[in-house]
This record gives sequence, C-alpha cells and structure tokens, in this order.
Amino acid sequence: MVHRTKVTHGCPFRKMTTTMMKNLLAIFAALLNCATLPAAEEPAPSHSRLDGLLKKHVKNARVDYAALKAHPEELDGYLYDLAKISPAAFGKLPKSDRLACLLNLYNAATLKLITDHYPLTSIRSIGVLPGAAWRDLRVRFGGQIMSLEHLENKIIRVEFREPRIHFALVCAAIGCPPLRSEAYTGARLDRQLDEQARQFLGESTKNHFDAGTRTLHLSPIFKWYEADFTPTAGSLAGYVKSYLPAAQRDALGASQKVAVKFTKYDWALNDSQRR
Repeated sequence: MVHRTKVTHGCPFRKMTTTMMKNLLAIFAALLNCATLPAAEEPAPSHSRLDGLLKKHVKNARVDYAALKAHPEELDGYLYDLAKISPAAFGKLPKSDRLACLLNLYNAATLKLITDHYPLTSIRSIGVLPGAAWRDLRVRFGGQIMSLEHLENKIIRVEFREPRIHFALVCAAIGCPPLRSEAYTGARLDRQLDEQARQFLGESTKNHFDAGTRTLHLSPIFKWYEADFTPTAGSLAGYVKSYLPAAQRDALGASQKVAVKFTKYDWALNDSQRR
C-alpha cells in the first residue's frame, strides 16, 4: 500500500509572518521618526544648591568648613550636576551664563578640595610639592577631568578676557577676594563682579592709596595678573581707580603718576573657626 502525504496548499505560517512583518515595519517607522526629531534641549544649569550652601556656610567671607565636611551632600550633588552638563549644551548658553557657571565651578571645587583635607591651616599645605592643590586633577566638567589651574588659566582667562574674574575666584585664603554668600548667575553677573571689585579694593589691609606718599598699595593679585588688568586701562592705577573708595579715588586724581607697592598675601585658610 502506498501512503500518500496530504499536500497542504499555501504556507501555514503565512498569516503569522505577515502580522510580524507589519509589526516590524511599524516599529521601524517609529524608530525612523524618532531619529529625525530634534534632540531634547538640556535645561540650563541650576546653581540653587550652591547658592543655598553658600548662604548657610559663608559669613563675612569666612567659611564653616567643619559643617561642610560633616554634611557634604549638597556640595557633592552640585558638583555632580555640573559634571553632567554636555559641552554642546554648555556652548549654547549665553556668555554671561557660561562665565557664571565656571566661576561657581571653581569656587565649589575649591570648597570640596578643602573639605576633603580638612582640618588644615592653608590650601598650600595640601600635597608635597608647592602648588600641588591647584594641579590636582579633580574638577570634572565638559567630559574631562582638569585641575583648578587649568580651569582658571586655560579656560576662564583665555575664553572670557574679563579682569574682574580675579575678584570672584577664591582659593580659600584670607588674602583672596571675599567669597560671596551667594552663587553667581548670568542675569546678575555684571553687577556681582562690580560689587566684588569694590569690596576687594575697599579692604584697606590689601588695597589702599596713600595720598601723602602718592603710593598705591595693591594686593599681589594685581602683580600676578597685571597683564589682565592693564590692556584697556593702561596701568594698574588706571584700572583700580573706579573701584576705590570715593575719597581715595578723588585723591588719586586723573593724571599724576603714582608709585605701586604690593601688600603681603595672607595664605591662612578663610576658616570661620579661625580666630
């Protein structure tokens, strides 16, 4: 007896295959559509975390490092948020917002550096070699890891050409300009920098004009970064004049030559616990 195999006409999987193909085409179309949509814009960086901790822990330019070390969550969270900002998103920000962000980054990274080594008496006691604190690769931003020195001298100074940054960057020393008890913001940056300049030039132990000897006593900051201050003003005296207290500004006058001497820089930590 010959057994015959029943022939089934048509593919038994045709219906399932057609359904699967339709589903796959739908998925592919959806993916293709998503690929052609513009990428979602990253939100502008928020400095509220830094602003809050500065208001809480900075009084009269002195920092409560002990409290910051005991409760590092906000500072760590803020630095983490900045580290996530992509170079593309950062580049789309207005210039004032970019500069405010980098000034905040520098100051926040310095606070983190100090709290990581606290207690100590000076930032210069960190590391073995002189200046080690500024060369430590610890600042995460824009997809790279850099030092405080690189952030200041290779990015902020080079990109912005703004002399007033030297009144805003604070390296945790008494001799530095005062650390503000608020974060910098793009919308208020110009006013904030002017206030920093006037406050710093108003500190008589660091900067003052002696009318009797016609001598302008200035912080060593003006010596270290003289090339940043003089291009537009022509001289250090010309630059600082508008920021000096009114009586000293009037005594300085418009055209008389003055001698310039630099005061001693105090590297002691700007610690609120320091007497």
